[in-house]
Amino acid sequence: MSFPNLMSPDMIFRIPALLLALTIHEFAHAFVSHRLGDPTPKRQGRLTLNPLAHIDPIGLIMLWLFRFGWGRPVEIDPSYYRDRRKGTILVSFAGPLSNMITAFVIAWLQVLAFYTLRNSFLSQLLATAFSFNIFLAVFNLIPIPPLDGSKILAGLLPGRLSYKYQVTFGQWGMFLLLVFIATPLSSIILLPLANALSSTIWFIVTNVVGLFI
Repeated sequence: MSFPNLMSPDMIFRIPALLLALTIHEFAHAFVSHRLGDPTPKRQGRLTLNPLAHIDPIGLIMLWLFRFGWGRPVEIDPSYYRDRRKGTILVSFAGPLSNMITAFVIAWLQVLAFYTLRNSFLSQLLATAFSFNIFLAVFNLIPIPPLDGSKILAGLLPGRLSYKYQVTFGQWGMFLLLVFIATPLSSIILLPLANALSSTIWFIVTNVVGLFI
């Protein structure tokens, strides 16, 4: 793994982009769990958009340097949900969905910046923020524990199959995740998903913009 140039403009732009993407992602988990009746996120100070409440220093540095890392997980108590399974799915999906929505908003800001400010610094910052939100969305939907996708899949599977999946992959989750990250498998799976999501967002944005120009 090559070590990145810490003084490159891309490395500088990654810092605010990562803080935004991680904060939005973890806040979304906390907010949805809170709305479903769980007092845990509020009790632990996670109902805030302050990045300091949501970042894990080591995970942030790993994301900054190598684009693979993590935020500070939001602790939840599904026993407070009216429907435990449905609630867990909603809370788990909230993080990736928030990054998709953020990427969609950023795409509109990119269009606005292009037609008004024409500032290369701002354009590159927005492009970096867009890509990190796309990446966090698709990466967290991979069904390998402890990623959000594993909790979503566990909630969708029938009871016995869900239990077997959680027991089996719960034991090997971190190992499988490391293999996934360290091998070309991550690029083979993530890049097409990221490109598809990015293309869908830009298809919507450009077609709407085309109605007015």
